[in-house]
Amino acid sequence: MDVRERIAEWGRRSRGDRLARLAATPSELAAALTTTPATTLARRPARDAWAPVEVVCHLRDLEESFHDRLTAILASDEPRFATTNPNRWADERQYLRHDAHDALRAFARRRTETLTLLRGLVPDAWMRAGWQLDSRGRRTVDDFLTLIAWHDENHLAQLARALEGRV
Repeated sequence: MDVRERIAEWGRRSRGDRLARLAATPSELAAALTTTPATTLARRPARDAWAPVEVVCHLRDLEESFHDRLTAILASDEPRFATTNPNRWADERQYLRHDAHDALRAFARRRTETLTLLRGLVPDAWMRAGWQLDSRGRRTVDDFLTLIAWHDENHLAQLARALEGRV
């Protein structure tokens, strides 16, 4: 199944299920990292694959980006968003030098803010939208919820593989 199909599959789930996925992610990350040595957290399973700490830093930084986009959508009409480049961020922000547990705590704080925002929405707000300046185009708040739920699942699986030394 390709990425678009997996995202679409998440879109067919109830909003409650998607919100539950977002709520569960911080504790699932914590459980995965709790007993893992720092050397394992910084080990890449392959030269071009992310180490566990890089996965957690990516989730942290994308959570901030997702929250900022949702806030912009709710504050203005059809805002435009630049494309993100996660691989460039991993390199420029030196994710391998970060502490995975600190990144997890920052992610959890940001995720709480995102969930508070989403849970407080009035029904009409879910259809407000913004535009990504790449091939993804227009996305509603509900579309972002779907994307974030899929994104969490995707990177939790990536983290599990990286912790086992697999790509």
